[in-house]
Amino acid sequence: MEDTSTEEDIESLIEGLAYIPGHFHLPLHLNEDVGGSAALRHRDTQLKRESLRAELEVEAGELQYAVRNMLGFLAYHLDEMEAAEEAFRRVCQESPGNLNAWANLAHVYERLGCEQEQGECLERVAVLMGTETDEGQAECRLRTAQCLAEQAFAHPHDVDLGQDEDLQERLTAALALYNRALHYGGDLGIKLATDDAFTLNQLANVFFWSGKYEMAIGICNMALTTLPDPELNWQAYCTRAKLKVTGYVKSLERAKQSLEGSPDRQDLKEAHADLKQVLSVRPCLRTHLEMGQVFYYMGVDALQESLMVDEMAVNQALVSLAQALQCPLGTSLPELQLLRGRCLLLKGEEQNAIDCFRRALELERPGNQETVALSSLLCALLDSFLQNSADLSRCIDQLEECVQQAEGRLGAGAVKTELRRLCRERTEDVAELSRELVKRGKLGMVRRLLQTLQPPGKPSILGRSLSV
Repeated sequence: MEDTSTEEDIESLIEGLAYIPGHFHLPLHLNEDVGGSAALRHRDTQLKRESLRAELEVEAGELQYAVRNMLGFLAYHLDEMEAAEEAFRRVCQESPGNLNAWANLAHVYERLGCEQEQGECLERVAVLMGTETDEGQAECRLRTAQCLAEQAFAHPHDVDLGQDEDLQERLTAALALYNRALHYGGDLGIKLATDDAFTLNQLANVFFWSGKYEMAIGICNMALTTLPDPELNWQAYCTRAKLKVTGYVKSLERAKQSLEGSPDRQDLKEAHADLKQVLSVRPCLRTHLEMGQVFYYMGVDALQESLMVDEMAVNQALVSLAQALQCPLGTSLPELQLLRGRCLLLKGEEQNAIDCFRRALELERPGNQETVALSSLLCALLDSFLQNSADLSRCIDQLEECVQQAEGRLGAGAVKTELRRLCRERTEDVAELSRELVKRGKLGMVRRLLQTLQPPGKPSILGRSLSV
């Protein structure tokens, strides 16, 4: 009976709290067992940690504790308990009023079975929250504001945010927590950021994630005016370059739909200049990958990516991607393999490009709705079939293998959609492939192609005739 009463008392206490310190109760993917590939989750978590470690190198103010709490949180989810304990414990030592660090440390001690240490941490949390002290309300409210702001910082650094709706959900939750932090902090919690490059960089990222690119670029410019040294403020150069490339790609997509003119290639030159600054002081996986993307778009026609206009730029793209592959986790990024395959295709190395596209498909998260790798792979396989009349058997075998692989990875619906697009965009080429498939008795593959063109709900007459 006593245990039941104690549990009810704890539940009642939690329900009465206006907020709960710590990161382990937050509605983040990291705190959920969402299934899927453990290897992919581990990769994404490591990439987040590397990014935050880079941010920590240039931050010496109070914001460092938001980063360090998050680093401890990520270490915990990588099953690195000693690293997690050390991260939280050092924050507690350097910032004794940090509520999140004490609550997170208590959670680690619970996992390690250290009940006494866990109890001491929880007692410290209770004291700092003002439940057992008559301490001035101003300091207590400021600690609360810092706690909520650090939790808000954690949301956009969650994993598995590949879908727009997931990212939007995290940004919305972060903004709600920031608003609550401002409510508690009042005048004490508001600080003008015009002379704080790190804060400006965080703000630029929020606008970038929200799709407000012009505002994000303006804030990056403010950060670089405040601190132009790339060694100390490489993050602003990197964000501005990413904004330029993202803007260029979006303009390119709109141009392909005849919604606007050719994209401004000056954006690529400016992105190249910014990334060059970053690489001079901090070469890393993401920067090499982004430089490779810049060189790729410099090397292809502004509207027809299948046309190479600058072979030297494409070669430079391959060099950048090779450097990225040498970095830790470089071989685990599907977007790197996809870009490398596109470059190799421009160079006429179809089989190497196909291998890259297949690897990109293998690295995609199961059930992912992104089908760029599959689209590129199918086009490359069709080109290989048309150009290698001496080795048609191998081309057809590869096609069957890749379609089966894609169905297992992305689902039959996604594969059917891409096959339909291929049939409509390259009807004559697909017809030639189908005739060869019929000659070789590959009726299953022919039926797949025909079904993509069959209106829903109608029997496939052509499909039945092929099976006779």
